[in-house]
Amino acid sequence: MFAWLTRKITNTMSDSMMSRMLQDPYTENMYSMFPITQKIGFRNIIEAGMRAESGKPIERPLGSPVVLSPWEKLLFNPVHLFRMPTQDGVQIQTGVTIGPEAQKPLHLEIPVLISGMSYGGALSLKAKIALARGASMAGTATNSGEAALIEEERKEAKYFIGQYNRGGWMNTPEQLSRLDAIEIQLGQGAQASAPMGTESHQIGPDFRKAMRLKPGENAVIHSRLTDVNSARDFIRLVERLRKEYGVPVGLKFAATHYLEKELDIAVEAGVDYIVVDGAEAGTHGGPAILQDDVGLPTLHALSRTIKHLNKLGVKDHTSVIAAGGLVSPGHFLKALALGANAVYIGSIALIAMLQTQMNKALPLEPAPQTVLYLGKFKENLNIDKGAQHLAKFLKSCVEEMKLAAYALGRADLAQISRKDLVCIDRDLAWLLDVDYAGFSHEEQQLAREGLQTLPEIVLESVLEQELPALKNIH
Repeated sequence: MFAWLTRKITNTMSDSMMSRMLQDPYTENMYSMFPITQKIGFRNIIEAGMRAESGKPIERPLGSPVVLSPWEKLLFNPVHLFRMPTQDGVQIQTGVTIGPEAQKPLHLEIPVLISGMSYGGALSLKAKIALARGASMAGTATNSGEAALIEEERKEAKYFIGQYNRGGWMNTPEQLSRLDAIEIQLGQGAQASAPMGTESHQIGPDFRKAMRLKPGENAVIHSRLTDVNSARDFIRLVERLRKEYGVPVGLKFAATHYLEKELDIAVEAGVDYIVVDGAEAGTHGGPAILQDDVGLPTLHALSRTIKHLNKLGVKDHTSVIAAGGLVSPGHFLKALALGANAVYIGSIALIAMLQTQMNKALPLEPAPQTVLYLGKFKENLNIDKGAQHLAKFLKSCVEEMKLAAYALGRADLAQISRKDLVCIDRDLAWLLDVDYAGFSHEEQQLAREGLQTLPEIVLESVLEQELPALKNIH
């Protein structure tokens, strides 16, 4: 009886809805929301409502959903006979040195680092401790983000990179002297160099004490460093930091179409490493326009960075860290093949660290509520479990990268280069200076040497196939 009644009600409702959709004019039709959503997009409808509610820039967590770096169009070239695969049992080297020309270079066991995510402005203290501990377990570095030096984080970090930041919170001798590398932060992929901040009412006592803020004072990240108002100021700053502390001094900036001009100044300053942060980079909560519409995609920016540093003749002396939207071992290894010495990861590191702990927020609240400084479930994070999951994630990624190295006939991740890549998109292949999958390596080598153009190669290939058929016709 109940089943019959349920079917009867469902059938009646379905008939009524279908009749309305087929008979009502569009302006009164329930179906009208489908083409409206197709035109405007579901995300834009929701975000328009958020803007209409607050009247302020909306802050979307973990970066832009717009991913413009087509990493999937790049593939690795395994070898079998012309060059043999690496013999199983050979230990694949994974270590990397950041800032080889510094007085005290930073030696890491793996080329995957934890990106800058600040305490207070972004993450909770527990999340920062878990990231530092997990990175140390995996033999890599973690990054302070735009914050002061936090004792609990510094204690857990075997290798600690601190950002000389636009808030001024890490920029004192007592803090800088305790770093393994100093990263001058002029901008980031998800926020560029726009001014940001945390309002006073959102700042707790520990956060306020760490940042040396007065009661009622906001935590402000300015568009510029207070002591850098010209290129010459930046050059003097780099020279001073390198001389006084001896550790690698790097530059982090948002990938831009002007990156070659920025690199010229960075090289003149003598930076030990460069972090090129693409537009797909994450953040705790940045304005949508800065995430979606500002900066260059990571893939394009990285390729241009490497080419320019090679042109200047400094690539062997200046380390490059690629950042922004890199989420898988394939992404990491492709970035290394294009010339990066290491990669930064942020959003995916948080996801791995949380693993099943995101269930503490889901399904009623979003997962970031477990790690953010203002998160409702930040105190529920199990630090030790998070650190172990992050370390296992990093180990898993590196082991997969090592397997690819065996297949490529390489014994060191640093040996993998553009020659180990092929691209399925002809324009992208030209941009990246990588072989296009549609032609043989020899044919493209002739084209590069100017002995033959690719159109001529294509014509020759067509004629070779068609001539036998033409002869038969005659």
